[in-house]
Amino acid sequence: MRQQSPSPTRHLHVRRDRGHTVLEFRGEIDIASAEEIAPRLDRETERPDALVVLDLSGIEFFDCSGLRLLYRARRQVLDRGGQVHLVCAHPLTLRMLRITGLARLMPPRPTLEEVLGVSRPAERRTGR
Repeated sequence: MRQQSPSPTRHLHVRRDRGHTVLEFRGEIDIASAEEIAPRLDRETERPDALVVLDLSGIEFFDCSGLRLLYRARRQVLDRGGQVHLVCAHPLTLRMLRITGLARLMPPRPTLEEVLGVSRPAERRTGR
């Protein structure tokens, strides 16, 4: 069941889907939009035992500020006993994720349906 949540930022849309909090990043994710996104991202990722999906399918541009947001979200979710998944199919963004090692920490899936359809309790990673 999907539930919409008011989104105070045009770069991050938050909704609930099948027990997961889906954080849909949109447009250009750079230093300016990261400042706008961070407070909402923190609210959604600081919940205990959260099931979070970071969905990058709606982005047009993504720089190191976006990478910092992803790493921050991952750390916060895992520190509170939750699970985090990543959706990304854009070749340049995938390349950046691989080069920085973030793809090893959060293996990207090409679609949201793939994440929500196969998501099961995964072994928790405690590394940062």
